[in-house]
Amino acid sequence: MNSKGTAPIGVFDSGVGGLTVAREIMRQLPQENIVYFGDTARVPYGSKSKDNIIRFSRQIIRFLETKDVKAIVIACNTASALALDTVKEEFDIPIVGVIVPGARAAVQATKNGKIGVAGTEATIRSETYTKVIRQMKPEASVIGKPCPLFVPLVEEGFAKHKITEEVIDIYLSDMRKTDIDTMILGCTHYPLLRSRIMEYFGERVHIVNPAYETAMDLKAVLAEQNIANESGESATYEFYVSDAAEKFAHFANTILPYDVTAAKQINIEEY
Repeated sequence: MNSKGTAPIGVFDSGVGGLTVAREIMRQLPQENIVYFGDTARVPYGSKSKDNIIRFSRQIIRFLETKDVKAIVIACNTASALALDTVKEEFDIPIVGVIVPGARAAVQATKNGKIGVAGTEATIRSETYTKVIRQMKPEASVIGKPCPLFVPLVEEGFAKHKITEEVIDIYLSDMRKTDIDTMILGCTHYPLLRSRIMEYFGERVHIVNPAYETAMDLKAVLAEQNIANESGESATYEFYVSDAAEKFAHFANTILPYDVTAAKQINIEEY
């Protein structure tokens, strides 16, 4: 067995949203150890500049490297859109983003080639989803909509509150009037609003959560590099944040199929 096999997977996000991706990795690759980092001090990423997102991503990857990770999942659409290409060139470690898997799932699901993308301001402005979708399906029509308030609503625990229904309507009413048949939840926080968004659009629109496809892409990378964990030992999970560790651990316990006893706070600016 490859000695790298038991090394953990590094997963990072701007906050709690990436836990939706970590959850899918736990389900689909239950043997893999995970080190998760949530940049809770600097959330949200969606309103930040490209230069800052790249700087944040470099710092987090350097931190994850101190944990001897064997691969990294950027479980953040904004960082995947703005930093993935840069950090892939700079670091000698397999790095998987969430945009290509999400785009692929949408292209496979759409019947009429009309796809909506809900995301952060930075992700939508970058048009990364549009570019990737059109590489796969040149005739596709893509409508993007930034929904900046979705992230703080999720982070503050308002996913099931009436105010969230009103915000969904404010952001997505124009998109609901179009004839899209598929919509990508283009931010890892948004799957925590999935049932509300599905109700809002009804059965005619297929909602894509890129988390499952990302876990499958990671599985393929591990097999290709011969670094999957085949030790047979139970997986271990570690959680780190840049702020509000107790709040994060409490929130994580509402999302993950695993009891998060504690998250450790670190100073990410040191990396």
